[in-house]
Amino acid sequence: MKHLAARRLALAIGLSVPVLAGIAAAGPVLALGAGDDDSERLARWKEIQTTIFGDRKVESTDTLVSIDAPGRAMDASLVPITLSMPQKDKIAGLHLVIDDNPSPYAAKFTFGPAADPSEIKLRVRVNNYTNVHAVAETKDGKLMEAVRFVKASGGCSAPMGMSDEEAMKGMGDMRMKFAGEANPGKSLEATLMIRHPNFSGMQMNQVTRDYTPARYITKVEVSRGSSRIFTLDGDISIASNPVIGFSFIPEGQEPIRVVAVDNQNGRWEHSFTAPTASN
Repeated sequence: MKHLAARRLALAIGLSVPVLAGIAAAGPVLALGAGDDDSERLARWKEIQTTIFGDRKVESTDTLVSIDAPGRAMDASLVPITLSMPQKDKIAGLHLVIDDNPSPYAAKFTFGPAADPSEIKLRVRVNNYTNVHAVAETKDGKLMEAVRFVKASGGCSAPMGMSDEEAMKGMGDMRMKFAGEANPGKSLEATLMIRHPNFSGMQMNQVTRDYTPARYITKVEVSRGSSRIFTLDGDISIASNPVIGFSFIPEGQEPIRVVAVDNQNGRWEHSFTAPTASN
């Protein structure tokens, strides 16, 4: 199948996708993916699973991780995803896979000692009718997965509605907001916003009719002092101007430090004064 061959190529080179594969996928992938049955989707997931995790066993769960996402996306280029992990003390990392995207491995979160990994929120691109998999990695090395079917089309190739130059203005600017005050023994919710177009390499410049070269954030590191909150390894499936909701343990006086890196060696760093829990 043509769409499977393009996916193999995207997976084989890791968290990236060549423009050629993306353009080839934009036609037949949409038509084939929308009509696939459960057995075809399962076979696709098994192939992706082996590529990412090798021969490690991935088990289904209804307790360790769950996905909240719209059944039908209002905007395929800005699909809100909430990943919940109620048994947070067991979780070391989290993998997000959008099976029918040109580069399925959308994000990998690695949590540090300052994290509360009970919930992660982000916005993603969905290129096709697809299963979305969240795979929680436990501290004892198990892989536990949840799945959600999302109907969407063309999210990876959708134009941003502005020129490339406008989309890149202020690239690397960051903001962070906190939900409420810090209290001893309780986690605090935060939302990180990063200005970056996250060009997928599949978007056509509406003026020149050329494809805009891929430029997207590959890594975000969030820490407080010497204690890591999380590291995100990302790809073209993360929506433009990434917004990431997370929780952390508000201990210590140090600011929260964010470092973001993209695939063209762009690097941005910012520190934020966070609420501090007081007894």
